[in-house]
Amino acid sequence: MRTLVPFDATDPKTRLSPLFSPDERRELAAVMLGDVLDAVRAAGGDPLVVATDDVACDAPVVVDERALSDAVNARLEPKTAVVMADLALSTPRVLDAFFAASGDVVLAPGLGGGTNALVVRDDGFAVDYHGASYRDHLRNAAAAGCSVREFDATRLALDVDERTDLADVLLRAEGETPGWLRDAGVGLATDGGRTNVARKR
Repeated sequence: MRTLVPFDATDPKTRLSPLFSPDERRELAAVMLGDVLDAVRAAGGDPLVVATDDVACDAPVVVDERALSDAVNARLEPKTAVVMADLALSTPRVLDAFFAASGDVVLAPGLGGGTNALVVRDDGFAVDYHGASYRDHLRNAAAAGCSVREFDATRLALDVDERTDLADVLLRAEGETPGWLRDAGVGLATDGGRTNVARKR
């Protein structure tokens, strides 16, 4: 399946600034992108990276500096998936099932109200990624007369934005990202409350 993978190549993962330098954040984002591309291809997807700037990766790249919704809608057509570049827990198995799920629009909701992945099979649907995009995508699908399926999978629900998200990556991710984190001195911190991470400088 044709798969758009949006990627912030300019200043990614700003909420991880207390933990990583700008160069480290760019490197981490690139490693996660590589893991997502590997999983997409292994699931039969044909990825195209839609990036804010040029990026070196093992997939075709198109640079588009517009807002995310505009950049995606310009390339959205029937039988297209959109998979975010920071889904470090994604695997070929879950993406294969996601691509195969029925519905004019298939939505994989994020934990914070966003939309981490979607499949579009109707040319009347358009994305809208601002705010609580999952709610907005349900509304857009209804307005276009599209059938909707929610694809509820924990491996697609977590997009890496916050420090606590890295704990799940260390515990459950299968690609290169956990090794990058460990090499950077990041490890689990389990001293009460929700499992978090700490970094040895």
